[in-house]
Amino acid sequence: MHEIIVFLGPSLDLTAARALLDAEYRPPARRGDLLKAAEEGARTIVLIDGVFFQDCSVGHREVLAAIKQGTTVIGASSMGALRASELDTFGMIGIGEVYRLYRDGIVVSDDEVALIYDPETYLHFSEPLVNIRHNLDLAVNAGVLTQDAATEILTRGQRMYFPDRTYTSVTAGSGEAGEAFLSFVRTNGEDRKRLDAIEALRTLTIRG
Repeated sequence: MHEIIVFLGPSLDLTAARALLDAEYRPPARRGDLLKAAEEGARTIVLIDGVFFQDCSVGHREVLAAIKQGTTVIGASSMGALRASELDTFGMIGIGEVYRLYRDGIVVSDDEVALIYDPETYLHFSEPLVNIRHNLDLAVNAGVLTQDAATEILTRGQRMYFPDRTYTSVTAGSGEAGEAFLSFVRTNGEDRKRLDAIEALRTLTIRG
């Protein structure tokens, strides 16, 4: 077994991940997976993706148990960012913008990082709200949207059930502002969760 275990799914494609960091890559973590990896001898665990509503998610106690055993536990991007924001004072290491949004209380809901996807290909069928939020900020900074228009779109997204969130659905009824945002995302949009996953893997490569 490799000394570095990464739990990864829809946040970053496996080919790109392997090009960044030599590690053992496992599917999105379920309850018990992280502690099992620690007990198997992993020296570093990177939690990026984990299940949310379709199964039991990674528990706080197993993260703490892994840390107590001497395993370095890093969280970023998705479930990892959420757990790191809750457990950073106990030794879990958070990396990336999504982690900082949770840590600073700007984002509080678990479903901001949730999405639905094909469990085999990890193809996205919905868009995480943290990505929508990030691109709204970019559009405002670029002068494409007013802050009021961005807030309206974000509020509409927050009111939706997470599987229904897409760029098309959150801009429905927003008129010219919505069209401008869709055009901006197509040409200049960024995947915040993907960027954070890359940052986490690159951080380990540098430390390596």
